[in-house]
Amino acid sequence: MFGIGMPELIVILVIALIVIGPNKLPDIAKSLGKGLAEFKKASDDFQRNIQEETRKADILDAQKQEAEKAEASSEPAQESAQDAAQQTDDSKKSA
Repeated sequence: MFGIGMPELIVILVIALIVIGPNKLPDIAKSLGKGLAEFKKASDDFQRNIQEETRKADILDAQKQEAEKAEASSEPAQESAQDAAQQTDDSKKSA
């Protein structure tokens, strides 16, 4: 845990007990625990939002690629349909 061993942790707790006092120490520990829990919750929420936005962007990219493929494949079909219609008009004119 942050490179702190058991002896160092005991020294820190003894100093905190002397500076803060035995009456306030549980309240401060409780406040610290709540603060860490809120920080973790906010961090998880932020990470979830980033993943959601990334997923949305990936879906939009995939849809754009599919639309471009569909457009590219429909262009030759449209041109051949236009050519066929023009040939039909030309044949009617010559008849």
